[in-house]
Amino acid sequence: MHRGLKISVVIPCYNEEDGVRITIGQLPKVVDEIVVVDNNSTDRTAEVARSLGARVVPEKRKGYGAAYQAGLPAATGDVIVTLDGDGTYPADQIPELVDYLEDKQLDFISASRFPLKNPRAMNFSNKVGNAVLTAGMAVLYGTPVRDSQSGMWVFRSAVYPKLRVKSDGMAFSEEIKIEAIRHRDVRFGEYNVDYRPRVGEVKLDKWRDGFRNLFFLVKKRFS
Repeated sequence: MHRGLKISVVIPCYNEEDGVRITIGQLPKVVDEIVVVDNNSTDRTAEVARSLGARVVPEKRKGYGAAYQAGLPAATGDVIVTLDGDGTYPADQIPELVDYLEDKQLDFISASRFPLKNPRAMNFSNKVGNAVLTAGMAVLYGTPVRDSQSGMWVFRSAVYPKLRVKSDGMAFSEEIKIEAIRHRDVRFGEYNVDYRPRVGEVKLDKWRDGFRNLFFLVKKRFS
């Protein structure tokens, strides 16, 4: 626990046996619960996660959003923290982020990767893609943020049932922020974190997923 709050961490994984080992290994002692969503992995991701004390939730539907739709309701903490299973997001900054949530009396924090503390943690095309999608979200929704695609969020568990998040894919990341920002009862903030180079094979198809995310922003705005 931290500041009297039970902390749950939810990690969606697809073939991340090396990355999830590092990610779980970096979790601070304040974390009370680890939920790993095994999204049809064909390697030892689930076995490794269980061996390190995680509760594994299987999700057969493929997709980043589908994994979160299975994992987030399974978490039992007062505060939920999300991390990718590839070692890119700073698990060691969880206490710092929870402190910010409490001190600023926020309900939802998106961990912004920008400005990058390590420029080599992200290649040029990904930086451009993130900039385009973040600008698109600002224009379409009037919600300027620094990082619309961040996969690390810290939020009070009571917030999630209030959000109408439907995407099964990568767009889940931008959708949950849009929902949190636009909900009148949710106090939203961002906090800069130390994004790091990934461990293991890249699963993202940057062009396909980038265009899908952009299309999703437009479709959601006018639907």
